[in-house]
Amino acid sequence: MSLAVLASRALFGLQARPVQVEVHVGAGLPTFSLVGLPGAGVRESRERVRSAILSCGFEFPAGRITANLAPADLPKESGRFDLPIALGVLLASGQVADAQGRSPDVRHYVLAGELSLTGALVPADSALAIALAVARDDPDATLIMAPPAAGIAALVPGLRVLAASGLDQVVAHFAGLEPLPPAEPATLSGASGPVPCMADVRGQAAARRALEIAAAGGHSLIMTGPPGVGKSMLAQRMPGLLPPLSRWQALEVAAVQGLVSPLRALPVQPPFRAPHHGASMPALVGGGAHPRPGEISLAHHGVLFLDELPEFDRRALEALREPLETGTVTVARAAGSCHFPARFQLVAAMNPCPCGWLGHPRQSCRCPQERIARYRAQVSGPLLDRIDLHVNLAIEGAWHEAPAGESSVAIRTRVQAAHRVQLDRQGSLNARLDAPGLVAHGALDAPGRVLLARTVEAWGWSARATQRILRVARTLADLQGMPGIGVAQLAEAIQFRPDAGAPRPGR
Repeated sequence: MSLAVLASRALFGLQARPVQVEVHVGAGLPTFSLVGLPGAGVRESRERVRSAILSCGFEFPAGRITANLAPADLPKESGRFDLPIALGVLLASGQVADAQGRSPDVRHYVLAGELSLTGALVPADSALAIALAVARDDPDATLIMAPPAAGIAALVPGLRVLAASGLDQVVAHFAGLEPLPPAEPATLSGASGPVPCMADVRGQAAARRALEIAAAGGHSLIMTGPPGVGKSMLAQRMPGLLPPLSRWQALEVAAVQGLVSPLRALPVQPPFRAPHHGASMPALVGGGAHPRPGEISLAHHGVLFLDELPEFDRRALEALREPLETGTVTVARAAGSCHFPARFQLVAAMNPCPCGWLGHPRQSCRCPQERIARYRAQVSGPLLDRIDLHVNLAIEGAWHEAPAGESSVAIRTRVQAAHRVQLDRQGSLNARLDAPGLVAHGALDAPGRVLLARTVEAWGWSARATQRILRVARTLADLQGMPGIGVAQLAEAIQFRPDAGAPRPGR
């Protein structure tokens, strides 16, 4: 045959999009053309492919060779297209055939791997992202990669992965001479370091309660208080209250993290990301010429802690609004838009004023009211409206004499039970309940409806804030094992809304 068609994948962000590698060998002056928007790394594959084919003992066709990477409007980067291009050249020139002399069937194979000049296969980058995309789009496909990358790809359940060390082994497999062995899943350490325990926190009962509620329902949380009151200490203990990652969650987290650093271990605990307040908007939400995930995506299925919240760039904070609602972030570029997962729990902390001492029993605050107003205005109302739980922390006297608090293990047991109830009932945590789900599972009795109506009217809360109150109340009911929301749960949920809402009527 003079035309061969194989499948591969192009990575754009976390999206491993299908690419059809078409190789044609025809008569004419010897040329080797690559078309289909190839990047510099792909254009250089012509020399690698030529040397690899000759080094493996095959003949490089002396004709007009054209390799098309379709679709043509999708940018192609890296050397992972070397293997399908080289195999396509051999198939199109008739150098690969089975025992009956027929061209092998390659329709259900996906190939990704860079070739060295000797024909050896070099592991493709982001193997886990490619494997997850193949398993999602075509569960019947077989993925062929170099052994290290194939071992990582084999971690995806249900995906058939074959390991090949070189081009000659791939040719022997398709010729029916020596089948490639199935890849053994890589042995990656899943151990994690010690997680700080809530038993270290003494006092701050309201903040401890808010942290448990946030963990139980997947809610966002902001803590306001003077320096040294324990805001950062509490936030660092949030991952220890969450259940361990499931297999698929661990794979998704590892796939995102694999875009910025080599994959060395499958995560066990939910990730905890705490970027500095000087982080730029691209560092926080993702970006770059070749889009890379930001901190909010690296915190996927985990906790994003923003300390000194008003000190962050205003544009970066405003960019959090959509991901908090949708669980994804979209990075738009001229070449197209890519999506990164961003299903994180936001935990934020801030001081009550620029100097931090406003309301302190002993320290004196000398910040002018205008400066305090500017400081607080750095965090916009729409962003605060999307945060479920607001807690004010105060300096507590003789805190060191308070008994040790309840351990993270005990709290996590209640959190896991609440998670099971929510997932069995509605398939998601309460923080992600949509409007129909809230109507179905967040209904109030008559006294609860009266209390909510009076409170909303008094404080002028938005519809979004009202829905978030109901979600928190639903979580409180789940923690207490109640089938419906009672007045006590609704009243406690209302206490976690900020005092600085719309002014009361008549004021």
